[in-house]
Amino acid sequence: MRHWGVTKGKKVGVVGLGGLGHMGVKFAHAFGAHTVVFTTSPHKREDALRLGADEVVVSSNADEMRKHAGSFDFILDCVAAEHDINAYLNLLTRDGNLTLVGAPNKPLPVAAFSLIFGRRSLSGSVIGGIAETQEMLDFCGEHNITSDVEVIPIQKINEAYERMIRSDVKYRFCIDMASLNQQ
Repeated sequence: MRHWGVTKGKKVGVVGLGGLGHMGVKFAHAFGAHTVVFTTSPHKREDALRLGADEVVVSSNADEMRKHAGSFDFILDCVAAEHDINAYLNLLTRDGNLTLVGAPNKPLPVAAFSLIFGRRSLSGSVIGGIAETQEMLDFCGEHNITSDVEVIPIQKINEAYERMIRSDVKYRFCIDMASLNQQ
């Protein structure tokens, strides 16, 4: 987000409110951006607002999506499943950027005109180097940003995996390593 100039006065979208998305919302909010969460799950609205979103859009609602056409400076796409990326590219303003951090297992088709008109860009990001990671950790410390996790004992790893498949986790599982010594 810092690379793409996310700051106060910018309009930022976060696609997907999961393990990556919930952190994206917290960062965009801390940067001072007007933050909008896109979700396919209307029941995530309350959580999105609690995490710092200013608005929540149910992406399957064409009218809600249309209201935001051409208005985003930056969109962080955190979805690791197949989805229509062009629907989000069309929400970008002139020179807007959509950055993928979710990794779908199949290629996402991109319509050339979604990029050409409006001089929009599509990029990806995994992780920064040591200096960027330290900057991010310092920023988290200054703004009290932490990941929402559910701590589990190692003995419940199979149950946690099944819950993860069902999207029944908010928002990450962490294993209590002290449980390794327990039977």
